[in-house]
Amino acid sequence: MGIARALTMMAVLGVASGCGIASAKRKPAMPMAMVSADWKTAITPRDMDRVRNWRTAFVKALDQAQARGNRASMAREGVLLDPDASLGGAPPPAGTYRCRKIRIGESAGAAYVVFPPIGCTITDEGEVMGFASTGGMQRAAGLIFTGDDKRAIFLGTMMIGDERRAIDYGRDATRDMAGAVERIAPNRWRLILPYPGFGGTMDVIELLPAG
Repeated sequence: MGIARALTMMAVLGVASGCGIASAKRKPAMPMAMVSADWKTAITPRDMDRVRNWRTAFVKALDQAQARGNRASMAREGVLLDPDASLGGAPPPAGTYRCRKIRIGESAGAAYVVFPPIGCTITDEGEVMGFASTGGMQRAAGLIFTGDDKRAIFLGTMMIGDERRAIDYGRDATRDMAGAVERIAPNRWRLILPYPGFGGTMDVIELLPAG
């Protein structure tokens, strides 16, 4: 299935409910503006800077959180919060996952916040993989592109509240999401999002197969 067709079908069929329950026969709506399997042709200039400078953002976020007294809590997360933990290898396969987000770095609130786990799904769209959060008030919807031997590239947008469709990637910079997916252990991955919107310097989302 081609990229454009996959995105069109996902937008038509997809419903991500405000309460976080999605039909097993439906896929959450995806941003439709990304029509190339090459992430470099789809990404905005602003997000290219975020992706290129991911490690600088990661280290800065860790330093900011540690300076606010979170060193012990962060140490318990082990490789999840190690900027150089990527093992390379395949991105997560299609299926359902338990996703746990940690927001790190300076913001209007705390410098280190661990959010409750939510559900998320990964779907095989042929040339790319689809990713969507299926719970919570802020939900990611986007695509995982082939990157290099260390990490895949994620581009998407944020859905808020009871929204049922993702807005087009590149339409609203405050909603755009860009980062990387890395394997950090057998059957364990993370999605890193440098300089996410709505606070923080780095979001790190742990992906573990559900069940």
